[in-house]
Amino acid sequence: MANEDTDLRLLVRQLRWEADGVLSVLLENADGAELPAWTPGAHIDLTLPGGLVRQYSLCGSLDDRRTWRLGVLREPDGRGGSAAVHDRLRAGMVLEACGPRNNFALGDAQRYVFIAGGIGITPILAMVREAERRGADWTLLYGGRCRESMAFVEELRGHEGKVTLHPEAEHGLLPLVDLLATPVPGALVYCCGPERLIGAVSDAMASWPPGSLHIERFRPVAPAAEMEDSDHEFEVEAAGSGVRVRVPVGTTVVRALESVGVYPATSCEEGICGTCETKVLDGVPDHRDSLLSPEEQQAGNSMMICVSRCRGPRLVLDI
Repeated sequence: MANEDTDLRLLVRQLRWEADGVLSVLLENADGAELPAWTPGAHIDLTLPGGLVRQYSLCGSLDDRRTWRLGVLREPDGRGGSAAVHDRLRAGMVLEACGPRNNFALGDAQRYVFIAGGIGITPILAMVREAERRGADWTLLYGGRCRESMAFVEELRGHEGKVTLHPEAEHGLLPLVDLLATPVPGALVYCCGPERLIGAVSDAMASWPPGSLHIERFRPVAPAAEMEDSDHEFEVEAAGSGVRVRVPVGTTVVRALESVGVYPATSCEEGICGTCETKVLDGVPDHRDSLLSPEEQQAGNSMMICVSRCRGPRLVLDI
């Protein structure tokens, strides 16, 4: 985590159309102070009109400490967050926020391959700028439903030879096999977009070394049926207080802890934002999140207690 969370009050300074269905939201500190520094891939938790809390990637300039920019796609089948932004947000409103937090940090590499699908371009924008600043070798493959729906395209001009725009309506699906069939020594791949894209990239990179692919999801992966079938009651101990509680089937660790007066930090409650990540001191987690890498899940050092459970009878958590 690159930054410690900060509670903020943010003033909506400007709303602007960036593409069909995509609004950018420009925010500044309501008290006029500088905003916290952030790193490429970071997001904030934003409390929207109506009380919904949603996570949005920062996609402005790292050097601008006065404003933050978000890009928000209107999703007709979403859970209400994008509708709140598009229908209810207005310049001059003050919103509560927490962050920035980075679960999608840009590592050091000789070469970067960036792949963005639709609104997945938002965290990638700052990564592209940072890769350019570092003098690294990089390419970006940016796909979308159609050219009119692809946001921030103008900001990518000037990188001919590095950026490939690939509207599906004109060119079909992204040529992922051509791009990724052969591992590139020293390269890291960063992908953000819909689950269909992430799955296709993962399949195309089957022969790459572990740790080469870094992804960010906007929606959680549905748990496998066998995971739900294995659900059982278990005990959780909060090491900080020694409080113990049973976690029955159908109840999350977060809810169980709250029932005995322990209130963990939480936000999305879907296992994708990282707010509730908690260190595991004893026991084996049954990971249900969509954030930790397979290697991190295998290590079992931490877990997302909003969705994950226990493989055995007991967990001891550093909380």
